Amino acid sequence: MRRTTGYRKVLAVASSGGHRVQLRRLVPAFRGCELVFVTTVKSYRSQVGGNRYYSVTDARRRSKLRLIRLAAQVLGIAWILAKEAPGIVISTGTTPGYFAVVLGHFLGAKTIWVDSMANMERLSLAGSRVGWCADLWLTQWPGLARTTGPMYVGSVI
Repeated sequence: MRRTTGYRKVLAVASSGGHRVQLRRLVPAFRGCELVFVTTVKSYRSQVGGNRYYSVTDARRRSKLRLIRLAAQVLGIAWILAKEAPGIVISTGTTPGYFAVVLGHFLGAKTIWVDSMANMERLSLAGSRVGWCADLWLTQWPGLARTTGPMYVGSVI
């Protein structure tokens, strides 16, 4: 997989709603980088300025039919990763972000998972399973931090 100089290209992946809002709040941290967005709502394209944008199927574990559709789109996410060759893959969740972080890890990108602020009593299902492949695994709540990860490094975004 081709890498950009340093980590100048960032693939930012999130589902709709709060996950996307939190991801957008992280954008200033990547000032100077080329940002490519992946989310689950086509109409959000207008909110990413001149950055490239892809939409994928949203799915949750309770929606088996959508999970089947998403499984088919794992190849789509892999294609996006191969085409864009990001140095960093970051996600605030859920399922599409999980797959992007896992596949990004295997393709050599640095990976970041920021578990949703909505998960204040326990990690999300995806967040609890992604730690093994995240180079930076974060929680937004100090009570959820563990020495083995995820880490808490500041306030809620």
